[in-house]
Amino acid sequence: MALTLLNPAGLPEIEAYRQVSVATGSKLVFVAGQVAWDADGVTVGEGDLAAQVEQCYLNVATALAGAGASFADVAKLTVYVVDWTPAKMPLFLEGVARASAKLGVTPVPPGTLLGVAALDVPEHLVEVEATAVIE
Repeated sequence: MALTLLNPAGLPEIEAYRQVSVATGSKLVFVAGQVAWDADGVTVGEGDLAAQVEQCYLNVATALAGAGASFADVAKLTVYVVDWTPAKMPLFLEGVARASAKLGVTPVPPGTLLGVAALDVPEHLVEVEATAVIE
């Protein structure tokens, strides 16, 4: 595997992600921000943050697979959520858990979650981009 995920001593252990990702692979995979579209470009879960997070993570997995990668190869995730507040965390985590169950993995690479005013279209509530490293 091209990545080692770490929680160094002196930093808090966060269940949803690891603090550090050490990459030893030779190819980088950059996945464009994935929104809650299905394969036909129809928004999934309009108005439902958990459903949209789930679809975004499934779309990231599909994009990674297209490059010969998986969530095990993800060195960094960046998540953009419209009108983020900490009160939305349970819905966010629910969406991640549902995607994890479908994918058979628990994605825990280092991540950054950013609140934004808007995304590409009003019905999109979340966007997820990934950087992966493969051999």
